[in-house]
Amino acid sequence: MISIKLKLFAAYQEALGQPEVSLSLPEGTTVKELCDRICNQYPDLKQWQNLTRFGINLQFVEADTSLQDGDEVVLIPPVSGG
Repeated sequence: MISIKLKLFAAYQEALGQPEVSLSLPEGTTVKELCDRICNQYPDLKQWQNLTRFGINLQFVEADTSLQDGDEVVLIPPVSGG
């Protein structure tokens, strides 16, 4: 198992009710699998599932990037503003 810190923004933060959570995940979990897991636990997030971008340790990454122990992960839904 690995431990990661998941930082939450916008719709993700609203759904989970907190700005970050610590999670234990199986080794080899990808950032997309993490996103899918969160969206399955919080069905209101399904609308953002295929539009979310991913970041690990302050770097944008592709969906198939495997998570490592100690990573700081962000799920970035589309946002608008002005």
